[in-house]
Amino acid sequence: MKKLILGVVALLAIIQFIHPEKNESNDKTYDISTKYSIPVPVQETLTNACNDCHSNQSTYPWYSNIQPVGFWLNHHIEEGKEHLNFSTFTKMPIAVQNHKLEEVIETVEEGEMPMPSYTYFGLHPKANLSAAEKDALIAWAKAQMDMLKATYPADSLKLKPRKKV
Repeated sequence: MKKLILGVVALLAIIQFIHPEKNESNDKTYDISTKYSIPVPVQETLTNACNDCHSNQSTYPWYSNIQPVGFWLNHHIEEGKEHLNFSTFTKMPIAVQNHKLEEVIETVEEGEMPMPSYTYFGLHPKANLSAAEKDALIAWAKAQMDMLKATYPADSLKLKPRKKV
């Protein structure tokens, strides 16, 4: 039993020297703000509650340097960016952009975002959105979808069915 405990302690000590690459690119080439108008209150909400996991510019808390927590956070960020990345938003086809805005509305309305694991223990207090912040974010996303409907032909805003393999 002693050897097992010593082995675990040694492993925890060793992994402290291994750190995942930080998500700190500031490339705004395809950022959502290059094409979509974002009012200041909505931008603050995106910055405080969304961008750490849904952009290429994360702000890391002090505990991200402690492993295995850093690995878990990195996985969380990578997974979040797979679903929605505001830093590469305008690089996607217009139908996908429209669909992602629709998903923003749905996940905020249903309380799925921000994720409870992100707001637990008061570690990210700015991510606990008020009803007014949620309403503003939803209204903004709906307005962007309306802008797309007014700008693009209806068939270009629909996702194409996936081909069966």
